Amino acid sequence: MCIVADMSSGHVLLGILAAGPAHGYDLKREHDARLPGAKPLAYGQVYATLARLQRDGLVEVATTENDGGPERTVYDISPAGEESLLEWLATPEPPGPYAAEELVRKTVTALRLHRDARPFLGAQRALHLDRMRGLVAEQRAAVDVDARIALDHTIFHLDADLRWLEAAAARVNEEGTLLR
Repeated sequence: MCIVADMSSGHVLLGILAAGPAHGYDLKREHDARLPGAKPLAYGQVYATLARLQRDGLVEVATTENDGGPERTVYDISPAGEESLLEWLATPEPPGPYAAEELVRKTVTALRLHRDARPFLGAQRALHLDRMRGLVAEQRAAVDVDARIALDHTIFHLDADLRWLEAAAARVNEEGTLLR
């Protein structure tokens, strides 16, 4: 069960922790390296997210280190965190104008965890196609130019997402990035 709502950054951090314990600085650095096109995480956001994840039982403190400098807390993913992460990876995003960033986050995280991203990409493609069919029907029925223009915007974004989903699935197949 996914405990924390609206926590794509939290899930990406869980995905990084799935590879092994880390402290906030390393989590921020790895997040930014994995998602170079995304807005870099602020350190405050990393630590606030870690606090929420810990509060919700999704991460645990593995150890506290002191190498002559400030104390560093090392976090590890909990079993509940692993469950939440796997649920997040398996759940398609609702199609919409801001789904693309989450699509990329889920796909990259799945690949980094050596999981097969193809089922997620296929399920996401099906949802996008269904949404696009509905919007095209709405567009045909729309009388006002402003309604058609607004629908065009959403349809074009969905079309771009669909092209990305197909390209990502093809790249996964081409590169032989088959996961478990």
